[in-house]
This record gives sequence, C-alpha cells and structure tokens, in this order.
Amino acid sequence: MAIDKKEVLRYLGYRGQYIDKNMDKLIDDCIEETEKAVQEHFLYNVFPIIKKEEGMELEGTNIVLKGGNIQSHLCNAKRCTVMAVTIGGVIEKIIRYNERVNLTKATVLDACATAAVEILCDKVEGNIKSFAQKQGLFITHRYSPGYGDFNIEIQKDILRVLGAYKIGLTCTDNFILMPRKSVTALIGIGDKEFNKKGHCKNCSNYKSCAYRKDEGYCDH
Repeated sequence: MAIDKKEVLRYLGYRGQYIDKNMDKLIDDCIEETEKAVQEHFLYNVFPIIKKEEGMELEGTNIVLKGGNIQSHLCNAKRCTVMAVTIGGVIEKIIRYNERVNLTKATVLDACATAAVEILCDKVEGNIKSFAQKQGLFITHRYSPGYGDFNIEIQKDILRVLGAYKIGLTCTDNFILMPRKSVTALIGIGDKEFNKKGHCKNCSNYKSCAYRKDEGYCDH
C-alpha cells in the first residue's frame, strides 16, 4: 500500500501552511511506518433489496434500512453490497504507544492510518465496481453508518451478517468499530448510472469537517 502524503496532510487539517523540515520528515517517516504496519483485511457480500413499508430489507438477512438518507441513497438500486474493511490492530498499538511518549507523532500516525483505511475502502469499492460492470450495472458511492440519519446501531448487524470476526473486526457496546481504523459501508447496485458524488456544501458537517476536499466534493 502506498499512502498519499497529500491525503495525510488533508487529514491533519493542512490548508497551505508552512511545514518545516522536521515536521516534513516526521510525516514521511510516519507514512513509511504505517505502510509497514498495515494489515489489509476486508469482506463484502451482495444482497437483493426488498422494499417494504417499514424500510429496505436486505434479502436473507435481519437488516432493515430505515433512515431516510440511506433509503434515498439506495432508492434506484436493485441490490446492496455490504462491506467491512480494517487495517488491523498493529498500527493502533503503535499510535497508542506514541500517545504516551510523542503526541505529535501519534497525531501524524493517526492521519496516516486514516488515509490507509480509505485506500483500502477505495480498493474494495473498485472490486465491487468491476463486479457490477461485468453485468452491465452501476454502483453508488459507499455510505456508512453514522452518516446523516443512518443509525450507527446497525454496525452489529453488518458485522454479524458478514461474519466479520473472521477478519478480527468487532464493535463495542457503543457501536464503535474495533480496531478503530476500520469501516463498514453500503454500496448500491443498479441498472442505471448513479450520481456518484455528494457536494460538501450539502452536508450538515460542511463547516466543521476536517476531511472536506478542496474541490468541494467528498466520497463520504
């Protein structure tokens, strides 16, 4: 995995500020350390969507999607891909250690790890896109629990349906994924092309989001 330094800077909140040589080297060193520590694990499965009065049911599962945002996201989809990815616990241990001895390095490592998990998400999304294209179909962008009104409590159902224990992925009683640098998401599949981007200015987190892209579009 090759981590993009520009993405690390974005997660650090960089907006064109001056970076001295020491910080620049620290970022490079942290990128290298993170790349060595990353463990790429992922799972995904595709389920037909059954539209019911109480929400969208993923056939063969106990998952019913009730939030207005996720239903709008999947409104033209015939099937839904449920995915889970993690970069493992090694980098998390390194970050926790540095939180005790070098908080600046811990912060940079955390940004590197965030960039790394997004790379893995993009890789999995690419696999799903290839799967759909072979059937002449299209996909939405990924949409994760916690976005908009998509209730984060669905994390446990997603992990159970995928058997995510096989990649060491669990969640706490508060529905926080463990290891922390992990993501679950849904991707719709349909026979018509979807609007693949959501404009940042339409998001309720627009002003405070540290991950907002300069061009105003975001995959989240």
